[in-house]
Amino acid sequence: MESIYYVLTYACHRKCRHCYDTRFRPYVRDELKAVVGEGIESYRRIIANLPDTMTYLDPAHPTAGGAPSERVGRIIMAGGELLIDPVREALFYPAMEAVREKYGARGARISMQTTGDVVTPKILDELLERGVWMIAVASLDDYHVGMEGAKRDAFVEKLTRMFENAGFSSVPDPASGRDHLTEDGPFYVFFGAQPGKWISELWPRGRAWENGLSTATMETNFCSRWSGAKNFLNHGVAGSEVAIEPNGDVYPCCLKTKLPIGNLVEERLVDILESLKGHPVFEALNAGDPLHMGASMGWTDDDFIAASHTETPQGAPYANLCIGCDRFHEQKLGPVIRDLRERRLGVLKNAAMSGNGRG
Repeated sequence: MESIYYVLTYACHRKCRHCYDTRFRPYVRDELKAVVGEGIESYRRIIANLPDTMTYLDPAHPTAGGAPSERVGRIIMAGGELLIDPVREALFYPAMEAVREKYGARGARISMQTTGDVVTPKILDELLERGVWMIAVASLDDYHVGMEGAKRDAFVEKLTRMFENAGFSSVPDPASGRDHLTEDGPFYVFFGAQPGKWISELWPRGRAWENGLSTATMETNFCSRWSGAKNFLNHGVAGSEVAIEPNGDVYPCCLKTKLPIGNLVEERLVDILESLKGHPVFEALNAGDPLHMGASMGWTDDDFIAASHTETPQGAPYANLCIGCDRFHEQKLGPVIRDLRERRLGVLKNAAMSGNGRG
């Protein structure tokens, strides 16, 4: 696949008011042990059930003979905050090593996201030893305490020096003619939920929803953007991405549909995606067209639009396609997802019995 967004843990040292999931927060004592333990318990089985290869074909960049070029895909590891002490050595580093073990040193690009404020030169050296390809500092916006306005400049300057002293380079401007997706890195990049960015309106999820911060409208189609559901079924081709939670639940988009499409502790990602191909609901999501996802199950456009209207916790009117998608999952799609999962697991059970000489 081109990209897999893998959240290893909900443990974080921050509790940002715009976060898309309320589970991302500080934990202490037994709660911290449990939340990190969930990731530790699952990561090996999750990684084992990722695609056998992380290459994909990119028709937008053909070879000299006109065929789509083959590229190496990315596994983006995120939290929470992966670099805090309870997470880094117990979970994050072993997960990086498991990816290297599965795909080899150059068979998958390992990217990671961090707030950046716990990065040290020692940690950068440790990341390089484990083959990190890119570090994305995802805190450059006014929602992160201490990063407001001009405060970001000193923070960016400090981290830039640290990155470059360790041998990282800034992601090149596409206008330069370089294509960093074909380069081995290591790279660094800064981003955040600032105006004009892909996530600036904020998803209607988590604390962003609780605090009434999402400015998305019915014209804001997150599904058709990068990290939306568009192209999620097209594994092996440019544009494909899925999101994974610490327990192995997998979703077609980073903001997450109301229900997961499967679980990677139990079954292979490619098997899950293949089982959804051809189903009108999931093909609509794959097209980035959530408005029409319910057509085959009796939901008209008007039904979906009506379901997309609600009120914020503050009592203000709000409407976005993600709300309609949530309600469609709740009211219609749950039994469909359960049936597809049971069929897949039945096939796995039969195959296992046959392999044991019992079939």
